[in-house]
Amino acid sequence: MLRIKCPYCGLRDQDEFQFGGEATTMRPDRPEQASDAEWGDYLFYRENLKGVHHERWVHAFGCRQWFLVTRDTVTHEIFGSCAMGEEPASPPAQ
Repeated sequence: MLRIKCPYCGLRDQDEFQFGGEATTMRPDRPEQASDAEWGDYLFYRENLKGVHHERWVHAFGCRQWFLVTRDTVTHEIFGSCAMGEEPASPPAQ
């Protein structure tokens, strides 16, 4: 089980959170003019690469706030978390 640090509530078990996807996924700039293909790419297609990613999480059974987590998808190591709009944590140089 992961232990995730909510920037508002502190360290909690993963059961209290819901994964919200990759933080790099961006909504189309002009949603009213986006094609079906652009909406399909935004809604359904993800890079899903191995390694370190910035992810969105929500503290569903706590403060209900969205925040960013920097996590390695191979080892599940968490390098840090921060509120939305703040600079996400960087993994240590290897």
